[in-house]
Amino acid sequence: MSSIKSVVISCAGIGSRLGLGQTKALIKVNGRSLIAWQLELLKEVEDIRIVIGYQANDIIEEVLKYRNDVVFVYNHRYFETKTGASFYLGAQHGNDFAIEWDGDLLVHPDDVKTILNTEGEFICYAEKSSDEAVYVQTDDKGNVLAFSRETGDYEWTGPACIMRDKIKYSSGNVFNQLEPYLPLKGIKIRAYDIDTYSDYTRVMEITKNWI
Repeated sequence: MSSIKSVVISCAGIGSRLGLGQTKALIKVNGRSLIAWQLELLKEVEDIRIVIGYQANDIIEEVLKYRNDVVFVYNHRYFETKTGASFYLGAQHGNDFAIEWDGDLLVHPDDVKTILNTEGEFICYAEKSSDEAVYVQTDDKGNVLAFSRETGDYEWTGPACIMRDKIKYSSGNVFNQLEPYLPLKGIKIRAYDIDTYSDYTRVMEITKNWI
């Protein structure tokens, strides 16, 4: 698994909606930085690529406390682009399949194992929980048919896996890059975005007993 798939963690953004004055990768969740949580959960993955922009040097310093074999990729246009640009940049020169992983996302440890052991392309989604969600519409087998800002069966959280050569540059969101290839296999997981301060306090409670 881990030898043939790259994991791209998008940590370039400012995180302005959260209002804590720093990039989300560095916020503390129950005593450890968010990026430290992710690196622990992904410790079995050989090829991790972290896309940086805002507070890049601080993220590098934090990551190197835990791993010295990650690939850092700069998104120099982080102020004017979204996660789609970071995913594209991070996946270049990686393995044949790339798993997109948002820098503000925590996934339950058991579900991380499921994601990493799933073959082929897929899209993950979760029960609705975030304040500012994008939704997925699914069929009766759980496959993802469409994304929507208005209605859907579940919340789009990522991660998602797709062949590297299908990833086109986009200044928008990752789900915009995935839309041309729908329907895709869906996996329901326990995952939590941290977009707002109320998301943050909720995740602090949820993750108390993890790891």
